[in-house]
Amino acid sequence: MTDKIIQIVEDKNIPIEDDTVEIISDEKKPKKSVAEKKNEKRIMRLAGKAIAEFGMIEGGDKVMVCMSGGKDSYVLLDVLMKLQKRAPVPFELIALNVDQHLPNFPKDVIPNYLEKIGVPYHIEDQDTWSIVKRVIPEGRNVCSVCSRLRRGIIYRVAKELGVTKIALGHHMDDIVSTLLLNMFYGGRLKGMPPILRSDDGQNVIIRPLAYVREYEIERWIKYRDYPIISKEICRKIENKKRAEIKALMREWDQKYDSRIYNILMSMTRVAPSHLMDKSIYDFKALIPDALRKETDED
Repeated sequence: MTDKIIQIVEDKNIPIEDDTVEIISDEKKPKKSVAEKKNEKRIMRLAGKAIAEFGMIEGGDKVMVCMSGGKDSYVLLDVLMKLQKRAPVPFELIALNVDQHLPNFPKDVIPNYLEKIGVPYHIEDQDTWSIVKRVIPEGRNVCSVCSRLRRGIIYRVAKELGVTKIALGHHMDDIVSTLLLNMFYGGRLKGMPPILRSDDGQNVIIRPLAYVREYEIERWIKYRDYPIISKEICRKIENKKRAEIKALMREWDQKYDSRIYNILMSMTRVAPSHLMDKSIYDFKALIPDALRKETDED
């Protein structure tokens, strides 16, 4: 299997999240401006850059795109479909939706859309919501338990389908907010890597939208026909700490246009000797070396 990495591409065409499903018709779609075309090209370029820099996709890969029904997963699938057509190496795409039996979730929307665009897909029916309701008290945040159950299902299905890469729709805002959450509330420097091997070593997770801002994705979807699903149950009980971080980031965007980008870049320029983690840098080894140097100078 070749190890050649795919290059970048360009694109074109996407609804705003609402409490139900909405498809924007051709009559309602405004004509794309030059600015919007530039935004689409930028997203394709940034996705291609992330894939190339971190070696996310190789020739012969079978990439499973996890579809939640939200804007990020639709954009991710669209980007990878366009890359697939123009890439110098072949790779397969398959979409996965895990039906967790969330309240009022329209089950037919995602499979109907995938049928329409001709993408191979798998719907995994797993009633994790009943488990969540049983173990989490009413009104409490369910995100961590729900995502943990979903992650286990995704890993299992990936192995069953012979998938080599699992693609998730996390973008720059998700990565930075996770870093800040861990710093502010967990007391540790830990973010969300663009590529990650699972703890069991059996699966590789990739995040091709790592360099893309959320507002760029929101601009893109205005000119698309994505049947976006708003998961109201998730919105009502969103993690309050994550909501605080998102509000802080919005405030920063208004005052400091490059702060979020600079935080992301700080994750790529780490100097272990200038931090305090003894597990990644041997500070004790410096002491005898320094003493020896002083002795030699005397």
